[in-house]
Amino acid sequence: MTTTTAPLVDAPQLPGWDHAVTGKVRELYVPAGVSPAEATEVLMVATDRISAYDHILTPGIPDKGRLLTAISLFWFEQLEDLVPHHVLSSQDVPEQVAGRALRCRGLDMVALECVARGHLTGSGLADYRAGGAVGGHVLPAGLVEASRLDPALFTPSTKAEAGDHDENITVAQARELLGAELAEELESLTLAVFERARQIADERGLILADTKLEFGRSRVDGALLLGDEVLTPDSSRFWFADAYQEGRTPPSLDKQPVRDWLISPASGWSKGSDQPPPVLPAEVVEQTRARYVDAYERLTGERF
Repeated sequence: MTTTTAPLVDAPQLPGWDHAVTGKVRELYVPAGVSPAEATEVLMVATDRISAYDHILTPGIPDKGRLLTAISLFWFEQLEDLVPHHVLSSQDVPEQVAGRALRCRGLDMVALECVARGHLTGSGLADYRAGGAVGGHVLPAGLVEASRLDPALFTPSTKAEAGDHDENITVAQARELLGAELAEELESLTLAVFERARQIADERGLILADTKLEFGRSRVDGALLLGDEVLTPDSSRFWFADAYQEGRTPPSLDKQPVRDWLISPASGWSKGSDQPPPVLPAEVVEQTRARYVDAYERLTGERF
């Protein structure tokens, strides 16, 4: 295993690049002197920041950005026969962000979160309990937490402004928003990606419960490309297959140790509090890092 590095949580100054956008986890750069709205190439840097319950937490998780970048690269390679993607290269990046930066095509992003669900959980389960449907798909009665959905469902959501929550919408609403042709293409691509990824995860002893994808139009030729990150523990729910039991939430390969600690009495913090969350204990940081390392090693078959 590689040596643990100190976490990168801020946007570094990078020679030849101007900082353009700060996200929850990622920093986006454009070539120096180029307008962010016109850049045909961008540099996407994954930091080690971690968020939960709409808060950025401290400290960061060492190596998280490197692990997410490597996992995304693995999946882009597995999927490129199904859908073209935005990655140009993981090489020729500034030395201080090597391993966590990708040179990518500049995209005009489609205003839709493309969600595929293979199991009923999270907000999908909440929608089902409220009205018997998810994303406009009416489901049979009697489904419970973690029930398998076969075939998987396309359940889009709107992209929220910073600080707000994405809103689940129906497939019909997505067609009204984007036009039927584009919405149907996004649905087809999203489900094709999910089924390929579900098969690969199954071969590795994991269950892909759901995932969120983002697409955009290339600023060079208008092609529809898979963008952002893909099938990482931050954008997807991976469960351990040997711990799966319908009716219960299986253990997952993500930041669950952080969530569990924050809502435990040990943290002394409440989700509804006006106070910022406390500093994460060292053991929670290490447990969370171990989850991301486990995800990388299980999915790619490589040691980190």
